[in-house]
Amino acid sequence: MGWRDPIRRRLSGDRGAVSAELVIATPLLLLMLLAIVQFALWSHATHIAQAAASQGLAAARAQGGTAAAGAAGAQQMLDQLARGPLTGASVNADRTATSASIRISGTASSVIPFLSLPVHAEAVGPVERFVPDLASGG
Repeated sequence: MGWRDPIRRRLSGDRGAVSAELVIATPLLLLMLLAIVQFALWSHATHIAQAAASQGLAAARAQGGTAAAGAAGAQQMLDQLARGPLTGASVNADRTATSASIRISGTASSVIPFLSLPVHAEAVGPVERFVPDLASGG
């Protein structure tokens, strides 16, 4: 049994090392996993906001369209898609004689406590309007 004593002495210094490593590594791994999920939710919320802004722009820039119609179109899409990933969404619409714009802002749902990621989307385009062709004389 004399040859086992030096081996035991060498290995006895590592007792509990795995437990200490797990206490440090497990929360870090969970935090990294939550950060990945949080980024995915923020990205999804941004895509939803951009889709709603594009939908609102299509309604606002149509011939005879209004800023209110654009805001209503964007809000309707937000009501259908953004119940989970996008919170506190607000829609601002503007239409002039030559251009229309829809701005959406809100906050991505939070997975990590006390982390609030803002979401912004904007769509701008020219207004459809009838312009007579004076060159053809008709």
